[in-house]
Amino acid sequence: MKAVLKNRRETYREHIISPIDPILAAITLALLVFGSIMVGSASMEIGLRDYGNPFHLVATHHIYILLGLLSFVFVLGLPMIFWERMSWVFLIISLVLLIVVLMPGIGKEVNGSTRWIKIGPINLQGSEFVKLFFLVYLAKSLANKTDESSGKSRTFLVPIFFLGVIVLLLMRQPDFGASIVLIFASVSVLYLSGVSSRFLVPFGLLICIFITIFSLIQPYRFERIISFFDPWHDPFGSGYQLTQALIAFGRGEWLGLGLGNSIQKLFFLPEAHTDFIFSIIGEELGFVGAASVVLLFVVLVIRGLSIGNFARRKGMNFHSSLAYGISILLGVQSVVNLGVNLGVLPTKGITLPFISYGGNSLVVCLVMVAILLRIEIEARKGRERNG
Repeated sequence: MKAVLKNRRETYREHIISPIDPILAAITLALLVFGSIMVGSASMEIGLRDYGNPFHLVATHHIYILLGLLSFVFVLGLPMIFWERMSWVFLIISLVLLIVVLMPGIGKEVNGSTRWIKIGPINLQGSEFVKLFFLVYLAKSLANKTDESSGKSRTFLVPIFFLGVIVLLLMRQPDFGASIVLIFASVSVLYLSGVSSRFLVPFGLLICIFITIFSLIQPYRFERIISFFDPWHDPFGSGYQLTQALIAFGRGEWLGLGLGNSIQKLFFLPEAHTDFIFSIIGEELGFVGAASVVLLFVVLVIRGLSIGNFARRKGMNFHSSLAYGISILLGVQSVVNLGVNLGVLPTKGITLPFISYGGNSLVVCLVMVAILLRIEIEARKGRERNG
């Protein structure tokens, strides 16, 4: 019975009228439109204060949306064989981006972190692109894996070596959040691709040790952990962001104060239009609005994983591993941002995909969705890997 249902689902996919997956496309569009509305609501006061124009940030955000959509259309037209053949090139580009940003006079420092390369009017945040590029390399590394090779150390150790190098370079910026997101996405891809647990278990222990050491080695990270457990101990110091975010959710109750009526965005809550925009959503649209956003992300991740499974059944290992990685990356980044806003995770500067203000993240997220849609198209047409 299960085999019959599976065949019917696959037959439906292969004869579906829409040229692209309608569910994934609709969710992405919904998040994008919703994000543009919320950025406009959360950024007007900051735009007026910092730029003398309440629409400055929302206009910039829409420029990034346009760039992201152009990138989306371009990437959607690229066959997956391009990404597979360019995997080593993307790995080299990743290393170059992370090294160049640390060079004096090139990297731009903001709030104690050097994560941006200023190119004219554009601030390029290499770590956003590195997360995608490394997943492409990892998927290619696992593409030719067989059941016999999954138990061999070289299948596991080579990509993990490069993952370690990239994480160390990220920590030099420092960008602890990007490191955590990339690590969890990579481990998940290894697991879903069938890498032997005798390698994954000790690696998981090393990850726990890494997170613990780097969480405690810097005083400001230790203060964030302390404020996470008791933000009201220092509500005007280390616990300020979290207490203000929780106040926003408390004000929102079930249905919110109404779109545009947030009080916390009036300079009480820092980063209201970027890292803490979910708190503004909770304040203005209440539990119902916030829960709707969470539901959209859940469906998006499940749909992406479903595309990965569909590609795996077609024998497209590179396609499936990359679909797994992108889906989990978007999911982990969303969970971290939502967790920080809700006070269930220590404060960390990570944007909410498709919704937060932030050009690099927005463009890369749209590129990742375009890749997922391309994978679904090729899997639906039953194209086999060729080279």
